[in-house]
Amino acid sequence: MNSQGQLQRSLKLWHVVSIGIAYMAPFAVFDTFGIVTEITTGHVPTAYILVFAAILFTAFSYSKMVRLYPIAGSVYTYTQRTMNSHLGFIVGWSTFMAYLALPMINALLARVYLSPAFPDVPTWVWPVLTIIVITVFTSIGLKISASMNGLLVVYQFLIGFMFIILTIISITNVQPDRLMSIDPILSSNIEISALFAGAAILALSFIGFDAITMLSEETIEPKKTIPKGIFLVVFIGFTFFFTVTYFMQSLFPSVSQFDDIESASPLIAQFIGGDLFLTVFVSGALASVLSAGVAAQMSASRLLYAMGRDGVLPKKFFGYVHPKFKTPIFNIVLIGVISLSSLLIDLETAASLINFGAFTAFTFVNLCVIVHYLRTREKGSSKSIFSYIISPLIGMGFVLYLWVSLELFTLYVGIIWVLIGFGYLLYVTNMFNKQPPHIDFDELEG
Repeated sequence: MNSQGQLQRSLKLWHVVSIGIAYMAPFAVFDTFGIVTEITTGHVPTAYILVFAAILFTAFSYSKMVRLYPIAGSVYTYTQRTMNSHLGFIVGWSTFMAYLALPMINALLARVYLSPAFPDVPTWVWPVLTIIVITVFTSIGLKISASMNGLLVVYQFLIGFMFIILTIISITNVQPDRLMSIDPILSSNIEISALFAGAAILALSFIGFDAITMLSEETIEPKKTIPKGIFLVVFIGFTFFFTVTYFMQSLFPSVSQFDDIESASPLIAQFIGGDLFLTVFVSGALASVLSAGVAAQMSASRLLYAMGRDGVLPKKFFGYVHPKFKTPIFNIVLIGVISLSSLLIDLETAASLINFGAFTAFTFVNLCVIVHYLRTREKGSSKSIFSYIISPLIGMGFVLYLWVSLELFTLYVGIIWVLIGFGYLLYVTNMFNKQPPHIDFDELEG
């Protein structure tokens, strides 16, 4: 551990859950509604049920691994300890793309939401201002940042509940028989292939539940708190996503009446509540940008910290912890600087990086559970076989399906990123003549 300071255990369950939900960004449900409605022919809630069932298996795998290795690093640590230290580095490098891209996406979203409202302000101002604010909040201390995230998440949910209530009122006024209809879930024109295609997109809504595993070293009783947090984040997220989309779908079974289906949600907000609620809705979107941005930058900086503490990256810089704030401040500032690349890329490019990195993490955490079981248990009960073999295989199978759904451009970018990481690995290991440094798990027992 760096002699200049160490991470402080200060996070309780509610801190962990709020960070996880903030990282998932509850308002993501509104970003994808129009697109997935068209793909699934009006069955977004059913697609959410499918992706929830699949993500749940991966969540089980994360809960098992975090009990074994309650330290910062997430899937990087799990692969390093369970399989191979060199492979652990490559997996960590691959998943780091997602952590780098999420802060950029939040900066891009700030520009998307604010530029039309303030056309006289140069478009580059909003991403830069967002990055500065997020970097400052993350740097001054995790507990303060977590508390701020909690407030922003509550605000998003309040607006979400207002959205649901206004939607129900509109359904009652427009067509009351749709209020408790089964059609958004199951109807005559439902197609299984379309549902899975929609679920592949909606899986992005759940990306972030695994981010809280990065907070193990700052969480009180991480072996108990982190697994509980994982499942609470997944269940709360699903409940919110399903409820919102069910009533939205009941009111608008089709989005064909909208010229731009990507903008369906704000147009629906204006339809159910007028310009006043549209303003409130946009403020909720900005709250999502800030809360998700803090959570994303927090997790990315701690992944760098774990790799720096290991000596995989230069320890003096990446393993440094500020003695007063107890945060890896150099990493936080570095992530902020990298996020400025949002001025040069578009939302689709950033989203592609998230897809590749997140699916890598989901695949390997399921694989780690299987490998750990095979190495430590010669025989097991039917229950343990389901928990450690069948369950992760189901989770991995669904993730592999998501891999197939990725566009070639995404795969090209991901492969280039992996090759860069492989080249650096050759350098730090002197052409594999030495092992990358390992995490000192015993230092956390105190």
